[in-house]
Amino acid sequence: MQKPRTLAAALAVSALVLLSACGTEQGAAPGAGTDTPDLPVQGSNWTIAAVTLDGTRSVAPPGAHLEIDGKGRAQGDSGCNHFGATVAVHGDTLTVSPQEVTEIGCPADRQRFERALLKAFSGDLEGRLKDKALTLTSADGRKGVELTAESDAPLVGTTWTVDALLDGATAGSLPAGSEGKAKLTFGKDGRLTGSLGCNRVTAPAKITDGTITLGAIATTRMMCTGPQMELETKLYDALDGPLTYRLVHRTLTVTDSDGQGFTAQAG
Repeated sequence: MQKPRTLAAALAVSALVLLSACGTEQGAAPGAGTDTPDLPVQGSNWTIAAVTLDGTRSVAPPGAHLEIDGKGRAQGDSGCNHFGATVAVHGDTLTVSPQEVTEIGCPADRQRFERALLKAFSGDLEGRLKDKALTLTSADGRKGVELTAESDAPLVGTTWTVDALLDGATAGSLPAGSEGKAKLTFGKDGRLTGSLGCNRVTAPAKITDGTITLGAIATTRMMCTGPQMELETKLYDALDGPLTYRLVHRTLTVTDSDGQGFTAQAG
């Protein structure tokens, strides 16, 4: 009577061995047991350094940056327009689905870079993170984006370069020929200094949470080209009265009570 039980036990052991072998074969399937940890890119801010498209590398203009929040939502600035996308992270692969882009007119060189960036920052991209540098490359190597991690810019002590004018919810480009001319700094001494595009400007500045209140604005009285004076006039009007500001990474948005204002980039 013991034999059948012994035979049954042997058969059970054999079955377990077979099942274990099957499990081993399944475990050897691609990806099983060798999962790559997700790249830690969510909740991060990056300066866009360069873009490669079809073998051509283009250096990014000042102000180009990208932010990926903790929910996989990407927002950035090409140095010309603002853009948005969703980013799904699977190990070392980012799947980018572009969603929207504003339509501000910009100089031809910035438009060329923007077109290359929007094409490169899409689809499946393999990410390589080393120190503070993140490189995203397509499987065929024909497109890539080079990013550098950068800390948030503080409102006070940073030089802010105006890059767009705001009218309510609409962002407009600067007058052609005035790009990079308007730079503002909120000093630790409680004063605003800089240039509105042509003349130097200074004013007392009281900063509280989300609000900037300027005192009497003083400017020099130089005469400049038409575009620079046009920009200066718009900024001077926008700086009148209590201002609301929003600071996201290295982008500053300033508006008055009528929704008139500007955006500016750190540096």
